[in-house]
Amino acid sequence: MRRNLRTGAFVLAAIAILGTASIFLSRKVNAATVVAPRFEVDPMWPKPLPNHWLLGMTVGVAVDAQDHIWIVHRQGSLEDNEKHATTNPKIAGCCAPAPPILEFDAAGNLINSWGGPGTGYDWPDSTHGIFVDYKNNVWIGGNGRGKAPGAAAGRAGGFVLDETPVVGVTGYYNDSMLLKFTADGKFVMQIGKPGQSKGSNDVENLRLPAKIYVDPKTDEAYIADGYGNHRVIVYDANTGKYKRHWGAYGNKPDDVDPGDYKPDGPPAQQFRNPVHCANLSIDNLLYVCDRRNDRLQVFTPEGKFVKEAFFEKQTLGQGSVWDLAFSKDPQQKYIYVADGENNQIHVIDRQSLQQLTTFGDGGRQPGEFYGVHSIATDSKGNIYTTETFRGQRVQKFTYKGIAPVTKQYQGVVWPSGK
Repeated sequence: MRRNLRTGAFVLAAIAILGTASIFLSRKVNAATVVAPRFEVDPMWPKPLPNHWLLGMTVGVAVDAQDHIWIVHRQGSLEDNEKHATTNPKIAGCCAPAPPILEFDAAGNLINSWGGPGTGYDWPDSTHGIFVDYKNNVWIGGNGRGKAPGAAAGRAGGFVLDETPVVGVTGYYNDSMLLKFTADGKFVMQIGKPGQSKGSNDVENLRLPAKIYVDPKTDEAYIADGYGNHRVIVYDANTGKYKRHWGAYGNKPDDVDPGDYKPDGPPAQQFRNPVHCANLSIDNLLYVCDRRNDRLQVFTPEGKFVKEAFFEKQTLGQGSVWDLAFSKDPQQKYIYVADGENNQIHVIDRQSLQQLTTFGDGGRQPGEFYGVHSIATDSKGNIYTTETFRGQRVQKFTYKGIAPVTKQYQGVVWPSGK
């Protein structure tokens, strides 16, 4: 009898153990079915710049059809002791600001550089964003407030970055324009005039525009507008003719003060400054970065709201959704979101808008970030990022294929040597 009881107890225990193991294995298999692109930082990219050149706040990155990588940076944001080779008399042999726009080949060689004030156009007070369209034209915006004509000249301490939210329609905002150039820096077109913005429903001028995307199918330019306005606006990319504009949820935009962002409050019915990106996907959906609201909103090209998602929703300060790029598979299955407040890159499933994994951390070593600002992908799926504030650099993250997600937060994706 006792033997039978012991045998029965053993069988029940074995069943319990097998059941637990079955659940564990099931969970492990299910977890293994979640996959995402994997990356490793390339600490040797790009190659050193010539001429003792340095980058300032690096506020835009784009990849053209030849897999050349373009960046734009703010020369004026360099500290005085980073410009000792430019003084008269010269203080030292190092260093000097690089030209504002730099072009690299895939190997990281600098192959072209240009930019700055010139005849026939108004160069931004503070450059912001870069895009190379399918005709190899280069577009840039700007978010500099500047000074009104007749105001006292000069700035205490040199370059001043002012990214405080804008409310109302009064005040002077210098960078109310976009510029379009050829790939070798020849001026093509300007949309808007400095200091002329009349707010978020002015169709002739922008107000501190952040980023541009040109649709090759329609030749329409989508503008994230931006640091001063609270909208997306669309122009004809060839003529500069106004087409349409809208705010959050497809509403008519306004410039009323929305108050402070409250993570647990109801979603804001207007974009907060800055509206930081507007990228069109392969299936004709426009993804808009509402940075300080920690959200991504999706629209049709006509401005009809489709859906939204929040990422790192408790993030205050500068917000979590700074810029995005699509993966290079034919379906653009993944979105990569640059988060300059948390200093990470979030990997998102594009259809569900679910966050799959995250990599990066704050710091100045390769693979770390200080104000990761902009992001782009090349034809091989590699990621390029730029950093603003004192980050002042561009980094490359090499695509290593699709792999099971084993960590929600990967940290620094250092080369494994495999």
